[in-house]
Amino acid sequence: MNRMIAVAALAIALIAGGGLWISQNSGTTPAELPSGAANAQEAEVDTSTVQDMVLGQEDAPVEVIEYASFTCPHCATFHSTVYDQLKANYIDTGKIKFTYREVYFDKYGMWASMIARCEPSKFFGITDLIYKGQSEWVRAGADGAIADELRKIGLIAGLDKDQLESCLTDGDKLRTLVAWYQENATADDVQSTPTFIIDGQKYSNMNYADFSAILDEKLD
Repeated sequence: MNRMIAVAALAIALIAGGGLWISQNSGTTPAELPSGAANAQEAEVDTSTVQDMVLGQEDAPVEVIEYASFTCPHCATFHSTVYDQLKANYIDTGKIKFTYREVYFDKYGMWASMIARCEPSKFFGITDLIYKGQSEWVRAGADGAIADELRKIGLIAGLDKDQLESCLTDGDKLRTLVAWYQENATADDVQSTPTFIIDGQKYSNMNYADFSAILDEKLD
């Protein structure tokens, strides 16, 4: 079983067996999948409802897709050292269309994704907060403590408590996101993070100088 299918199977099994791994002290009732839907490989999920998170002009000459995990330290480094320059010099200037797609290698990355996607208009702002605080929330301790730290990030971003709990306990949405991740990662052969697809060609993690050189070559 490859890593992507294994993660998806784990996610579905855990939801069916007891919900979204949310702290039992949260006061919420975890979502559960319908009976018979626990097998990730047998369940058919409509992923057309998942929104791609995109920055930049739709008709930009170059398309960049980033595959990243919210628990990946290399992804956090990329977003703290490369992403801001990329946004200022290529996304905001209309040179590239930038799409961010989550990779789910662990349950904590899934939780973070559910928080980030709770309000689509705030996605990139919440993503920035998640990466900036990654070294703290991933080391918060037990599952409940990590979930609570992610809730705090959502509150800082302007989400309210009821909205956060609704997002974190949405089992149907999580199942759909896992299937969506699996489809994308299989199609683009994503085995590690961050991975970049630049006009259909796959690249591994890189610094800003190398990234900009590739983009400039494609833009010529």
